[in-house]
Amino acid sequence: MTPDGLRVGFAGTPEFASTALQQLIAAGYTVPLVLTQPDRPAGRGMKLQASAVKQLALQHGLPVGQPRSLRLDGKFPEDAAAARDALQAARLDVLVVAAYGLILPPWVLDLPRLGCLNIHGSLLPRWRGAAPVQRAIEAGDAQTGICIMQMDAGLDTGDVLCAEALPIEADDTSERLSRRLAGLGGRLLLRTLDDLARGPVTRTPQPADGVTYAHKIQKAEAAIAWDQPADVIERRVRAFDPFPGASFTLQGQSLKLWRAAVCAGDGVPGTVLQAGPGVLRVACGRGALDLLELQRPGGRRQPVAAFGSSVSVGTPLG
Repeated sequence: MTPDGLRVGFAGTPEFASTALQQLIAAGYTVPLVLTQPDRPAGRGMKLQASAVKQLALQHGLPVGQPRSLRLDGKFPEDAAAARDALQAARLDVLVVAAYGLILPPWVLDLPRLGCLNIHGSLLPRWRGAAPVQRAIEAGDAQTGICIMQMDAGLDTGDVLCAEALPIEADDTSERLSRRLAGLGGRLLLRTLDDLARGPVTRTPQPADGVTYAHKIQKAEAAIAWDQPADVIERRVRAFDPFPGASFTLQGQSLKLWRAAVCAGDGVPGTVLQAGPGVLRVACGRGALDLLELQRPGGRRQPVAAFGSSVSVGTPLG
């Protein structure tokens, strides 16, 4: 696979996107411009931190733009105008978008000669929207995948140029599954760019049936509802790892639950059924959960055997 002279712009922000950018760079493509979100406060000190995409781009000496908006009539028109000038100067053949975080207005979609391509982490039209990986795990889907989509003005409604399925493993967290999807997305992107350089590519319209929406994950979703079935809670624990993390209260302290296993058990939802060295079993709306990995505020993730808490049978969890 060769670069074939294409000038490829890139817009993305998290680790998922940086994997594709790394593959573009490694394949020898000319990347005249990278767009990413502005630096954000992060960590305990809340210091400004560059996105994974910006860090990678700077390592390779690529020009980086960080507009707060791309809407010329929006809240930050000066940012959008600067981005427009940079995109026009870059003379792009195609703009690749992966988990960028900003909506692309029509003037951006129409600017590159071959349009804009999106690396989307689901098998469209299932899980259009912001959180396809998390929602697929939460729903108990057996598989997901990557679609390389020709972007249009709708929300993930464009024609699919390339797609490949990927199984969801029983212990997948959103972080682990995202990592595998990112690698697949980079490979499919290179295949699609190679095909585009050779001529027109078959575009498959998305079917009208089977559309679901992956709404953005909210912090309010973190609180565990113990009256739900155990398997539903266990999936949410994995789906919300690393953000926002499933949480509950124990003896007045807020804790994160990072790993759990479904098991047999019956009792009032949210009460401890079994407690002892390395065991903390909690009743759910149907079945029970063995809590396996916990975290106190400001602490590290710990296996329940090392957690060190005096909990007795019948203790209620918030």
